[in-house]
Amino acid sequence: MSTEQRVDWEVARQELQKLLERFSTVTVLSHIRPDPDAIGTSLGVYHLLRGLGKRVEIANASRELPHTLDFLQGFQKIKWKMDYDHSLIVSCDCGSLDRLGFEGLEGRTIVNLDHHSSNTRFGTLNLVDDSAVSSSEVAFRLFDGWLPIGRESAEAFYAALISDTRHFTTSNVTEGTFTLAQAMIGRGVRPAYVAQQMLQRRSLASLRVLGKALESLQLYENAQVAIMRITREDLAATGAKASDLDGVVDYARSLVTVEVAALVVEMSREVKVSLRSKGLDLLPVARAFGGGGHREAAGFEVPGRESGKVIEELLERIASEGVLSRS
Repeated sequence: MSTEQRVDWEVARQELQKLLERFSTVTVLSHIRPDPDAIGTSLGVYHLLRGLGKRVEIANASRELPHTLDFLQGFQKIKWKMDYDHSLIVSCDCGSLDRLGFEGLEGRTIVNLDHHSSNTRFGTLNLVDDSAVSSSEVAFRLFDGWLPIGRESAEAFYAALISDTRHFTTSNVTEGTFTLAQAMIGRGVRPAYVAQQMLQRRSLASLRVLGKALESLQLYENAQVAIMRITREDLAATGAKASDLDGVVDYARSLVTVEVAALVVEMSREVKVSLRSKGLDLLPVARAFGGGGHREAAGFEVPGRESGKVIEELLERIASEGVLSRS
């Protein structure tokens, strides 16, 4: 992971405060097809900025949001369109401007709050810290000690934290991560409640599509690479939505011999690929296809392609980047 992107929190607070003084309205956004880190971070920020007396809206360009997060306060406030034309934009967990999914953002004043090393630094104010395990960590460290963080914000940040660390199992988890979690719990977070809401409310469609994915699993490179494929027919047969696919790729990664796992999904207009590894750097692979993410968890989308061809190209790229040789 890069060591070049860090945040001076005191300077960041001063710069953000200056921007907030210029705007009476704020729009909080997160990336299309949002994951829990995107939603949790944006909800936490939404509550905090509302506490300043600002008129704040929260939006995501996707009409489908992860239903397992509907227990978070403010979830029902998330819109799929923006109503404020001249607001300060706060972008959460988004690596590039186009991933926000809204037109007309060029030239707007944007606070770019993220933890991806692949972030393009598209903001007027870029608060990007790739040492953070989640974007919610960036947000928590930014506001902690400046604004009072109540339970509604802390719980949203905590949900994001445990999701992006796969419940504290990723290799970037440190003692500081648990200190951060403890600080959030100290603001009123109910860990057991949050875990139950996120892990024990799966839809029937998610289990059915998981079965399809497991049936499709193929092994390559002496069983070090596992690839699962979900077709458009599978999605139609199971009734699964994009949010039902969360965590599916981890089943392939859990195989004892597997170092790299991929889930290839045929969406309506593109093929979406999720990549996971056991410590190997997948970012060069994802970037080769125009994607991004993290060292061990990355992804990309390929418009208008046949999934079998995408799998062939993916295997070729894994080989050409020498990913497995670093294991």
